[in-house]
Order: sequence, then structure tokens, then C-alpha cells
Amino acid sequence: MSRSSQETALADRMERLGIREEDLDERFIAGSGPGGQKINKTSSCVSLFHRPSGIEIQCQEGRSQSANRHQARVRLCDRIETARMAKKAEQDRQRAKKRFQKRKRSANQKAIMLKDKRQHSEKKKKRGRVRGDD
Repeated sequence: MSRSSQETALADRMERLGIREEDLDERFIAGSGPGGQKINKTSSCVSLFHRPSGIEIQCQEGRSQSANRHQARVRLCDRIETARMAKKAEQDRQRAKKRFQKRKRSANQKAIMLKDKRQHSEKKKKRGRVRGDD
């Protein structure tokens, strides 16, 4: 994929997710780690903050600022998609739980339950005081 097609694909993905450039705070900071004088002189590390979601991404994988900007936006999209999928999965799980709780028991299940209750009741009655029939 060429650079411009990658950028257009990323722009489409951001639009689909509802991420606007106006909602992003972007800063360029000096990176950390190995690299010597080069890393100390350039501000190629990108710090990206998405205000609506509160997600902050830092990226210094590439050597250039533009590559890091692109990669930071890709990571932001990934993180937001993951959060949305997790939220949807939780909602589906809650719906299934409600459905399971509201289900009606069959007549056979009710009969078994009542039989078990009677047995438990008899067991408890036997724990009472011993009475002598003299």
C-alpha cells in the first residue's frame, strides 16, 4: 500500500469510528531509549490524546515523525474499536442473563424441585427432639 492510500484508509476508518481531528490533542516530544544524539535532538515521539474518550497514545516506533503520527492514529482506532466491542459484548451478556432469569420452568422441573423440598423438610423434621411414646 502506498503512503497516500494508507492515509486515506486511516481517514475512512477514523470517520467510521467518529474520531475527528478536532478532538485530538497532538504533541511531539523527545523520545526515550536507545538512539544517542539523534533521539535527544529530534521530537519524533508522538503523544496523542482523544478528548471524548480520554484515551492517550504515545508512539515512537518509527524514525520519522510522520510515521509515528500515522501509527499513533492506527493505535487509537484499535483501542476505540476494542472498547466498543467490549461494551457491546457486555450489553449482549446482560441481555442473555436477563433472558435466562425470566425463563419459565417446565412442569417436570417444578415437580423435581418440590420433591427435593419435601425430602429436605423430612430430613429437618427428623432433627427434632426425640419423643417417647410411653
